Amino acid sequence: MKEIKSVSRINNKGGDSSLKRIGNFIKEARSSKNQSIEELASDLKIGAHQLEAIEEGNEEKLPEKVFIKAMIRRISQKLKLDTEFLMEEFKTERKEVKIEEIVEEVSQKNHKTSESKNFNPIGFLIFILISGFLGLIASSLIFNLFSDSSQNQTPKQELIKKTK
Repeated sequence: MKEIKSVSRINNKGGDSSLKRIGNFIKEARSSKNQSIEELASDLKIGAHQLEAIEEGNEEKLPEKVFIKAMIRRISQKLKLDTEFLMEEFKTERKEVKIEEIVEEVSQKNHKTSESKNFNPIGFLIFILISGFLGLIASSLIFNLFSDSSQNQTPKQELIKKTK
């Protein structure tokens, strides 16, 4: 368990937020085109501090997500990046998952399924008795209905025989 914890900490040190990953893409594309933050910001008519915050993945310095999304779209179009990929990347928010939480969740699910699999013979016996009793009542009602209808037909048949 300790080895897994240390690996997950190493993987999460780089800040695995979607905005940080997008910011790294934008920063690399901007520097490959030899543009400064100020040049790109003035071309896009956004604040240089906002562009810098996007590249750093710092959401505290940025407006609401709707505006961040619009800025990322405009930046990616200006730098000729794959806009759809960046938009999908922005939608997927990867949260840090702790191993202890996963182990606890799995053990709770196993405990619930083992409880549901316990067979209660007394409850089953009561169910069988009630269903048998209901079946007996239903069959007696149906039998009485047919026997009444057959008794009602006999006098009619006797009248028919007498008229002949």
